[in-house]
Amino acid sequence: MNIKKLFLFASLIIACTACPAQSKKSVSILGDSYSTFQGYLQPDTNYVWYNAGKHDNTDVTAVQQTWWHRLISSRGLRLCVNNSFSGATICNTGYNKDDYSDRSFCTRLWNLGSPDIIFIFGGTNDSWASSPIGEYKYSGWTKNDLYSFRPAMAYMLDNTIARYPNTEIYVIINDGLSEDITESSRAICEHYKVRYVMLENIDKMNGHPSVKGMEQIAEQVGKIIPNR
Repeated sequence: MNIKKLFLFASLIIACTACPAQSKKSVSILGDSYSTFQGYLQPDTNYVWYNAGKHDNTDVTAVQQTWWHRLISSRGLRLCVNNSFSGATICNTGYNKDDYSDRSFCTRLWNLGSPDIIFIFGGTNDSWASSPIGEYKYSGWTKNDLYSFRPAMAYMLDNTIARYPNTEIYVIINDGLSEDITESSRAICEHYKVRYVMLENIDKMNGHPSVKGMEQIAEQVGKIIPNR
């Protein structure tokens, strides 16, 4: 591990542990554009969709309007790490079949700090980019396997469970995705006995949750989270 990676890892641990409200459960997010907001991502070089100020492509203009901030605030939780990256796919195949191994969920899962709860919200770009679906595979993954959705999602969940023991893990599955991505996500979650929520009728602008949509996501995800 080089000095830069060691510093990043140490920073993520501190972010989750060095907080005055130690009694509050900490939350980390592994996501795509739906979970971004400028100034709240680690690392801060991740691409964002949402940021402060008015924009033509969204009516979300404040971090307090995001689904995750609403959920964390309403449940008395605290943010550990938000490692979301706009446009990222779960597998390593992105748009135009480009190599997204620098930003995929499989790559970023290792940098979520030391949270009590993890929300994984992806698959949208795999669907939109028509990433290869692949075959179900639950062990012995090769590098090439991670360029297809099914083995990559299994790899992601398997390693997230192993890296973050005793952590509550929840998968959020967007509505309006391809049948292959939707059903594969459900099947892989069920294989690993990971709780998931299937979003329904989310209000969107330019394919992304509006303020109303963010409220709907927070409400629907909140239904599967135990009250603290």
